[in-house]
Formats: sequence, structure tokens, C-alpha cells
Amino acid sequence: MNQSATVHARLDPETKKRSEAVLKAMGMSPTDAVRLLYRQIALRGEFPVELRVPNALTANVLDMSDLDEEIETFNSIEDLKRSWAQE
Repeated sequence: MNQSATVHARLDPETKKRSEAVLKAMGMSPTDAVRLLYRQIALRGEFPVELRVPNALTANVLDMSDLDEEIETFNSIEDLKRSWAQE
């Protein structure tokens, strides 16, 4: 395959660092990830991941999670299920 086209992208250094750590753990390079994304777009004729704007409740929960506020953790599925029964 002739790989003569080039794609350039700019992103903030922290996003790059964190993303590349995930890719490395998966055994992928950033170039592999971009090629995979482009191949999937070409094959599907659409973006391969559903992107949506969250509703207000979801956005609020995501913001609180980013701030480590009101986070619940569970040691087992059973503990999680018990928390649902208490609501």
C-alpha cells in the first residue's frame, strides 16, 4: 500500500501524553490509531463512534466525576445492586 498522504493534528500535551499511554498499553502507536480510525471511516462511510451531547443531568454527573465529587465505589456487583435497592 502506498502511504504517501500525511495527516497533521494539534492537541494539548496532556491529552497526547494520556492517550499515548493507553495506546502503548494496547500495543498500538499513535500512527496505528489514526490509520485504524481512517480505515473505519472509509469502510463504514461514517464516523465509527457515536458522538452525542449529554443531557443536563449526565453533563452534571460527568462534571462532578471529574472533580471526584459524590463518587461511589463498590467492591462487588452485589454491593452495587444493594445500593440500587436503597434508592
